[in-house]
Amino acid sequence: MACEYGPMAAGAAAVWTTVRDILRTSGLHINQKTLYLFTSTALARLRRDYPAARSVMPPKPCARCGGKAALRRPKNGDALCRECFFVVFEDEVHETIIRNKLFAPGDVVAIGASGGKDSTVLAHILKVLNDRHAYGATLVLLSVDEGISGYRDDSLESVKRNMETFGLPLKIVSYQELYGWTMDAIVRAIGRKNNCTFCGVFRRQALDRGAVLIGANKIATGHNADDIAETVIMNILRGDIARLQRCTAIITGADEALPRCKPFKYTHEKEIVMYAYFKRLDYFSTECIYAPNAYRGYARAFLKDLEAVRPSSILDIIHSGEAFAVSKDVAVPAPGSCERCGHMSSQAVCKACVLLEGLRRGQPKLAVGKSKKAAAMMAGPGGD
Repeated sequence: MACEYGPMAAGAAAVWTTVRDILRTSGLHINQKTLYLFTSTALARLRRDYPAARSVMPPKPCARCGGKAALRRPKNGDALCRECFFVVFEDEVHETIIRNKLFAPGDVVAIGASGGKDSTVLAHILKVLNDRHAYGATLVLLSVDEGISGYRDDSLESVKRNMETFGLPLKIVSYQELYGWTMDAIVRAIGRKNNCTFCGVFRRQALDRGAVLIGANKIATGHNADDIAETVIMNILRGDIARLQRCTAIITGADEALPRCKPFKYTHEKEIVMYAYFKRLDYFSTECIYAPNAYRGYARAFLKDLEAVRPSSILDIIHSGEAFAVSKDVAVPAPGSCERCGHMSSQAVCKACVLLEGLRRGQPKLAVGKSKKAAAMMAGPGGD
């Protein structure tokens, strides 16, 4: 934890450690400027114990009310006090919901709840805004238990506590009951190189199945601006035109029975962390034990470097993704239904069924390979 002004003073060390633990999973570089963004207490102690910081980070008044600022917004650099930050944050999410018509009276909305910061803030703020602005939606927490010992079981405890705090019903579905496998068992079969492929495919379908069980007609997820920008980068690097075309959409599957929406599409991850911290929300902050080797991690590191140089780069990438147009000469897979499970798929057999077949045959690595090999596997003996 090198400090650009020298060794940390003892009085600020405790604050540094606290904020570091809060932000550990967000992939942020922790330095004194970051501390200034997140807590006025840290700033006060730095000024007291580290005189050199006084000239670099002078106190600023709140841009809205003129009071004492507690943070500086990563999105636009505005200095705000806590209360004004809450108002601005909530109003911006409300504006996103109204402008994009995400909810309508009578909707039953399944909130994807993992217990992490994004889903916890999403559940809290949707409850607040639904009551304040009378959306007329029924909110239900929906969690997926992937079967990751020492990780998901602990995070689900956070979800259960929030169920009581927010006064929202909770439904939990598991990989074991849906697929007959847990992620721990899948990792033992395939190793840690491609395990996130299995988890991502199964989790998406599990959310859809859980939403059907609770009678939901919409799913709301906590994907934030950082997540979407990372996805744009990943799809560009992969040359995945089909996903690149739709990954920035705030509503996906609008013409289907279960559309998904992203109320945090234009909300920076740092601001979600700040909101959760200042509101003292109860969330689980440990990274998945199988995530360190995930491909997304490299896109995230690249995006953080871009953001450090140009803070607007996150929204710039999203706006660029929105402006992408696919040539009419490019063949894009048409959406259809899996002939095995009936789930949405651009192939005759959906990816989840292909992965399950690979596990059943003891050939899980073949299932995540090229589509031609996977198709040959499905067409082989025992594939019907």
